[in-house]
Amino acid sequence: MADRKLITAALPYANGPVHIGHLAGVYIPADVYARVQRRLGKDVAFICGSDEHGIPITIRAKKENVSPQDIVDKYHEVIKKSFSELGISFDEYSRTTSKKHHEVSQDFFKTLYNKGKFSEETSEQYFDAQAGEFLADRYIVGTCPKCGNENAYGDQCEKCGSTLSPSELINPKSMLSGNVPVLKETKNWYLPLNDYEDFLNEWIIEGHKNDWKPNVYGQVKSWLTDGLKPRAMTRDLNWGVPVPLPNAEGKVLYVWFDAPIGYISFTQEWAEKKGKNWKDYWQNDNSELIHFIGKDNIVFHCIIFPAMMKAHGDYKMPTNVPAFEFLNLENDKISTSRNWAVWAHEYIEEFPGQQDVLRYTLLASAPETKDNNFTWKDFQTKNNSELVGIFGNFINRVAVLLHKYYDGVIPTGNENAPELSEVSKAAAEIENFLEKFEFRNALTAMMNLARFGNQYLQTEEPWKTIKINPEKAAISLFVAAQIAVGLAQISEPFLPFSSEKLLKMFNVSAITWNDIKNEKILIKTGHQINEAELLFSKIEDETIEFQIQKLENTKKENEILTQSPTEEEKDFKPNPMKDEIQFDDFTKIDLRTATILTAEKVEKADKLLKFSVDTGLDIRTVVSGVAESFTPEECVGKQVMILINLAPRKIRGIESQGMLLLTTKEDGKLAFVSPEVQVQNGVEIG
Repeated sequence: MADRKLITAALPYANGPVHIGHLAGVYIPADVYARVQRRLGKDVAFICGSDEHGIPITIRAKKENVSPQDIVDKYHEVIKKSFSELGISFDEYSRTTSKKHHEVSQDFFKTLYNKGKFSEETSEQYFDAQAGEFLADRYIVGTCPKCGNENAYGDQCEKCGSTLSPSELINPKSMLSGNVPVLKETKNWYLPLNDYEDFLNEWIIEGHKNDWKPNVYGQVKSWLTDGLKPRAMTRDLNWGVPVPLPNAEGKVLYVWFDAPIGYISFTQEWAEKKGKNWKDYWQNDNSELIHFIGKDNIVFHCIIFPAMMKAHGDYKMPTNVPAFEFLNLENDKISTSRNWAVWAHEYIEEFPGQQDVLRYTLLASAPETKDNNFTWKDFQTKNNSELVGIFGNFINRVAVLLHKYYDGVIPTGNENAPELSEVSKAAAEIENFLEKFEFRNALTAMMNLARFGNQYLQTEEPWKTIKINPEKAAISLFVAAQIAVGLAQISEPFLPFSSEKLLKMFNVSAITWNDIKNEKILIKTGHQINEAELLFSKIEDETIEFQIQKLENTKKENEILTQSPTEEEKDFKPNPMKDEIQFDDFTKIDLRTATILTAEKVEKADKLLKFSVDTGLDIRTVVSGVAESFTPEECVGKQVMILINLAPRKIRGIESQGMLLLTTKEDGKLAFVSPEVQVQNGVEIG
């Protein structure tokens, strides 16, 4: 085993917050692994950062009418804070817009360029003539040829899930201008991946057929069997790392060229701060590189990035790439565009102090070899039945009994009791499972120690033997205390916040993993423990129903958004904006709530109704051309909004003293603009 462990976690796109799918499939397992490696005494560098280039960033920026830098600045901080608050213990969390990253990425590219590793190729790509830009696939929208969705992207239809190319779209249009894009020639630099097939076959297919996860190995084998092709390492975009070559204006490095180099540049940033040599982690045989990723990133981390490093010549290949499958939410695929997700930052706000509950539930449902599912009901069960009912129950019983019978002092016990070996056994099992990246089994081994502790107490019944055999009761609680402290130690990688509370409760410090495995006595006779502290609390049905209702509301909103537009909606074109007014002009408008008291038709005027309106200030007459949309009876009692300081004017001989606010419905009929709830008449609007 290598002395150094370089552990990387896939860079999250800084175009939005992270959700539970990200956490379960990459970040929490990677954190558990890193924490155990540190406890094993390894020299660990746990590296990650925000991926701040690429199309998702620019699309989000255009939607919000801000710059890409504004987007990445915002979400980098949101993501970084979420990771910190969930206990993800990165040694370095940086970003790909940093000066250092640009320098390292460009240097890497130039090294490959100077070695003649690239081929220059000219190809036709879609171009928006009005915007003057080449279009990435995501910037082209049209009708899906499979399901008829009129808002399918050039790379995928998010309604039916089909993978597409821009040429397959019906009536393709540019998202930038709305115009039909044209094909235009452009030059880019390609890495001939086919040149690295023999190397990849030997390194992965032959070298890792027995130790890599089947889902990773199988996908790589499929790619290699189909044959690799050259892939462009540059793009015609204006957001990214500029290509460091003359006559390459308007071109940036392909996001999947610069993003994995982030692992290298971020390691360099960390090493400079710590006074270490970054090359010891990337270019030394006494170091192991482990990539934690989701299954959608396998090709980039197992084919493209290794080919890049092989072309460069100075870098070690990863020892393992434990990619996870996807986590679904309530039996539906997590989707950021549909807002079908449990967002990390929202969870932290809505479940304060319960980070470990989410960590535990997501590890228990980790999609290690196949897609798995998260439900709020299961989340509640995992907390109430396991964390509260098993783990917390055991700890509480031990602490309470020690204080009740021994004033919180560890009694004299049998230091050779066979039950003491359960702690070292659990630690060894956890270590072995994690070496195989079996996180669910490792979590079960940790919880099984709590189960054993509960069973032991139930069998020994020290609350009974204290009266008839005090020595036996003391031995029982001495053993139980060892198990409790063992749990405090081995739970740290999984439940770091709870482990910290436990160590404080038992007045002990964290020890190395080897000490946990080798030492039978973890808390000595005569040691004073502190008062018991509640680790976990029951989650009530109302809390879970609220979360489920949030998702139901999201589902209803999505159904409305995905409904096909009616012919009237397709034909509708809003009127142009009227002339701009100054703020002082706006403040002159006096809008109020009012109630219609009476309504009657105006003689010899088919379109007019005469209203008597209670404005809260007075009762006044208003004439309005709404008779084709309402009967007088429909209007009586309706609360409306009225412009009350409009100068009076005569309509068909009747002085109208204000204007009611109305809008036009899809069927052409008018509708009153009314408050959502009943309020007092005369309330000001605005």
